[in-house]
Amino acid sequence: MATLPTIPLDRIHDPALRRIGEKVAAGERLSVDEGLALYRTGDLTGLGLLADAVNRAKNGDVVTFASNQHINPTNICVLRKTCVFCGYARLPKEEGAYRYTMEQVLGEAAHAADGLTREFHIVGGLDMKAGLAYYQEMFRTLKANFPHVHIKALTAVEIAHIARIEKMPWRDVLVALKEAGLDTMPGGGAETFSAAVRERISDKKLAGAEYIGVHRTAHEVGVRTNCTMLYGHVETLEDRMEHLVMLRTLQDETGGFLAYVPLAYHPDDNELGKELGRQGTATTGWDDLKQLAVGRLFLDNFQHIKSHWIMVTPFLSQVALHYGVNDLEGTVVREKIYHAVGAHTPQAMSLDAILHLIRGASRVPAERDSFYKILRTTFDASPVAAAGAI
Repeated sequence: MATLPTIPLDRIHDPALRRIGEKVAAGERLSVDEGLALYRTGDLTGLGLLADAVNRAKNGDVVTFASNQHINPTNICVLRKTCVFCGYARLPKEEGAYRYTMEQVLGEAAHAADGLTREFHIVGGLDMKAGLAYYQEMFRTLKANFPHVHIKALTAVEIAHIARIEKMPWRDVLVALKEAGLDTMPGGGAETFSAAVRERISDKKLAGAEYIGVHRTAHEVGVRTNCTMLYGHVETLEDRMEHLVMLRTLQDETGGFLAYVPLAYHPDDNELGKELGRQGTATTGWDDLKQLAVGRLFLDNFQHIKSHWIMVTPFLSQVALHYGVNDLEGTVVREKIYHAVGAHTPQAMSLDAILHLIRGASRVPAERDSFYKILRTTFDASPVAAAGAI
């Protein structure tokens, strides 16, 4: 039986939030209306107290991170003109377009030679020439050279793209990739599930129900996954709640999600940002913290809520450790996709920096593997260089 949180109701000023706190303390599931009330409250401190209490009941004071490395093997994408929030994708003959050879993939992965990197996070564009054989060769090559490194790769959108160009069912693609070395999947490509929102920001991209379908199939064949929501663009609070309901429902069904990772929209260097007149104006810290805290409270069947420090800055991620977050992205070497749309954060974080961040929030740092098994909580005092990327 799950440990029920001890809620400091006397420190919550919003009466509606106190009533929700009483329900949370009783172990009762929140409704959509209550989720909307969490988003709408002006008592951000009270919301943080609620989310922090729930997180402590689940995870104590431990904050986990991974020693991981991002590899983005291609930016060529058939949706270049229709995903208006993306600044990373290119058409095949467009300036800056690339597709890695296996030698280039190994060059990117070379950081793992020190033995510290434990995970490759591999995502890219929807490239017509990067089909099943391309990724099978990539995964086998990486496993042959770095057998100790976990492969977390390919969003649901990429899986569906491979299935489409190979004329194969999702299940067959997933089984073939698993046999080649795929261990888990990231959660990208979800954007916001609302059909109206997707029509505006990512027309022709995999629909929300199909995203859920790919993840359900992955869970059925033994591939666990993360899940995400892109927020802070044109979606409404009702759209956010619809999205969270779909995630919670699939988690009830399969238990296959490892973590929920909200992703803040960056408006620079993409068409949507120009259309909205939002160049240089990212999400607010207020909204970022609310998004994480609401995820912790509404997604009651998720153990792990992750803050993506690349998107919201390390400093806000540190504050988020008191708003329901129990996991940080990791050491992340050479992240490209979010930096292409205006992220000004570093492309990697050293182990020392992550430890300093977590300890500065009065939390206990722990390095984990990709399945959230704790690997170590004791670290050398001497500086250690960055160890990979997500």
